[in-house]
Amino acid sequence: MRIVITGGAGFLGFRLARKLLERGSLTDARGDQCEIDKIVLLDVVAPNVMIDDSRMTSIVGDLANRDVIERAIASDTDTVFHLAAVVSGQAEADFDMGMRVNLDATRALLERCRRLASPPKFVFASSLAVFGGPLPDPVPDDAPLTPQASYGTQKAISELLIYDMTRKGYVDGRSLRLPTITVRPGKPNKAASSFASGIIREPLSGVDAICPVAPTTRMWVQSPRAVIENFIIGHEASAAAFAYTRSINVPGICVGVRDMVDALRSVAGDAVANRVKWEFDPAIDRIVATWAFNFAPKLGPSLGMKSDFDFASIIRAYIADEGPQSR
Repeated sequence: MRIVITGGAGFLGFRLARKLLERGSLTDARGDQCEIDKIVLLDVVAPNVMIDDSRMTSIVGDLANRDVIERAIASDTDTVFHLAAVVSGQAEADFDMGMRVNLDATRALLERCRRLASPPKFVFASSLAVFGGPLPDPVPDDAPLTPQASYGTQKAISELLIYDMTRKGYVDGRSLRLPTITVRPGKPNKAASSFASGIIREPLSGVDAICPVAPTTRMWVQSPRAVIENFIIGHEASAAAFAYTRSINVPGICVGVRDMVDALRSVAGDAVANRVKWEFDPAIDRIVATWAFNFAPKLGPSLGMKSDFDFASIIRAYIADEGPQSR
């Protein structure tokens, strides 16, 4: 089995690759269990480190470059995990870049997959930002797509393309609408949700962190550990488990931002939690306020997808995985 992971040098892409190497095999689009013999990490930068495993290789190039796509998705590709994206805040600030990477590159990937002799599985990292505006509470799986920002719109269009190409038999597509993933290691990025990791990660490292939204803001979140497991579950699900859609609302937990800080306090103490500073940013708040924050997923759990127990367990998992030292 040959697997391509776009955004493979990123945190989630690299973690997914490592998990797949440990797992050793996946089910292909024909339903056969196949041994993994090649994982290609496709990204605009090389990974910071590489696992010493002959099954893993890296291709550096622009995802919107069709020559790069042709090189990455060779004729024997069985699965594409499409994680690469321009994040929400950047897609809103730079419309052309968001369209080029989040939409045009996705279509180019699908067109390349369409030309393969055997249709591959195509697992797409979508977002719950495809929902917005007045919505029922909680949001059901079949709620209409009403994105309120460019990022969510680009994800919604991509979902429809994936569904249609699946219907036509060109790919075996699955679009996973991800919650906000926290806690991410590393540095802040331009995602509007970046603060949801920063208000935990930075205080644990002895650094003050700015929270740009109101303490009463609520979010639908999931840990990196859980989302990697759910990516694999989404990939392994039988085509027969789907009906009129190939889009899945991934389970998460609904948590208030003040509750996140309170959970940090319970895990790491007052001195750490007091490093969170509340400085309202209307531009960030305007984007975050368009996101639904409470869902009632049915398809995802029926496939075996799981959510985290609570936010304190997410913090403990981050400490265990990344080893930050509270000061």
